[in-house]
Amino acid sequence: MRISRFIVKFSALCVSLAANADTPGAYLGDLSWPEAEKRFAVSPIVIVPFGAGAKEHGPHLPMNADRVVMDYLLQAAIESSDVIITPPILHGWFPAFRDFPGTEISDPTVFQDYVQLVGMSLANQGAQRIVFLNTGISKATGLPISIAAREIRVQTGVPTLVISWDDLETEEISALQEQDVGGHGDEIETSINLYLQPELVNMGLAVQDYGDRTVKDYGGYLPGRLTRDETDPAYSASGIFGDATLATPEKGQKALEVLTREWIKALEGFATVPLRRLD
Repeated sequence: MRISRFIVKFSALCVSLAANADTPGAYLGDLSWPEAEKRFAVSPIVIVPFGAGAKEHGPHLPMNADRVVMDYLLQAAIESSDVIITPPILHGWFPAFRDFPGTEISDPTVFQDYVQLVGMSLANQGAQRIVFLNTGISKATGLPISIAAREIRVQTGVPTLVISWDDLETEEISALQEQDVGGHGDEIETSINLYLQPELVNMGLAVQDYGDRTVKDYGGYLPGRLTRDETDPAYSASGIFGDATLATPEKGQKALEVLTREWIKALEGFATVPLRRLD
């Protein structure tokens, strides 16, 4: 059975971490509670990761596509920064994809409350700053996560930061694309999965699907949707938006380099945000 590049890299990094006690970051679950207490007192950032364990990404990609990017970014953080990474949240609120088989918390308030209670617990246990990593986008899963982060900030005084996928994208990623437009299960996401887990990608099922390309030339937030309802203008037979046929693992590697660089930059910047004075 073939093993993906990602699993090979991830396993090698885990072995390296186990052998090297000087690695800056730590996974909370790997610590004893006395070790965790000490880490909370000195680590500038605690990361609460969210990435869908199952969410449709078209007929050609596995539903774990968000989670594997989350894992990749977390490993980069732990290798480079003095962070604590909590166990991930793998279930989320995905109304745009609700018509497709997969896993979702359909009530946004349940998801928001869950995220907030996790963060409140960490703040009460001594977290100095809390970062929520969201491998969804800012105006989807980022909405309830951001409300939770704001409440934690107000109620506890602990600085919070929400970093979503689109916060990490730059013009460099746009320059990699040959597709006309994209955004889900598209050229870039497929390329990333071809690089991380090629054995789970079926390029024989990859399609071009631009759906409704009506240009929006007015302001405001227009929630998007991909639906299997053929009477809806947002109908999608594939569940993607973009051209997955143009994907290559080389594009995926380059895109990940950009995302990782911007992720580490955000962590380094947030680590300097002033804390409350405890007089």
